[in-house]
Amino acid sequence: MTGLEDRIEMTEESEESEESEESEELTLDALFESLERTTPEGYKVEIVEGAVFMTPQRDTHWEIIAALFEQLRTKYPRKRVKSDVRIDYPGHLNGFCSDVTLVAEGAERTPGGLWRCGDVEFVAEVISKGTAHNDYGPKRTAYAAAEVPVYLIADPYQRRCHICTDPKDGDYAVSTRVDFGTDIDLTGTVVDLVLTTGDFPHD
Repeated sequence: MTGLEDRIEMTEESEESEESEESEELTLDALFESLERTTPEGYKVEIVEGAVFMTPQRDTHWEIIAALFEQLRTKYPRKRVKSDVRIDYPGHLNGFCSDVTLVAEGAERTPGGLWRCGDVEFVAEVISKGTAHNDYGPKRTAYAAAEVPVYLIADPYQRRCHICTDPKDGDYAVSTRVDFGTDIDLTGTVVDLVLTTGDFPHD
């Protein structure tokens, strides 16, 4: 083997080693651990397809979350309804802290303390301008891939909700639009509730 071939082989081995080390180091646990030390108070942090997003919680945002949470609590115990709790989803480095999450009865956390995405029955996201593309795009894909039965997007800018059901092949087969002020009938789904939107604020 020539000196040039030796150097090429050594370079390739070095690059492979570096790539391997990066993939081992770049985990959701490591990223969130680092972010917990540096995130300003009052900001929500998520990792979507490996990208970090920090968003402040606005009053409008919170009021819609609270309205959904309170309505779910009329049927479900508090331990099943979550908000801003990290759950990892299918895809490349997807660690979401969804605005509202309903986990299945009997769901248990992993040894690492996280809820499993396979136990999620309902998830809701309230749109923020800076991260709307995530909620309509990669998050929708990840929720469908995890077969979350019902995904609700509340959009205070459009003044409507989008209800996605029947996850199949990485997307939702059914998507329905409901204007704010109109009831959302989820009685035919695992949620089995009618959600009211009359008091949802808008921007």
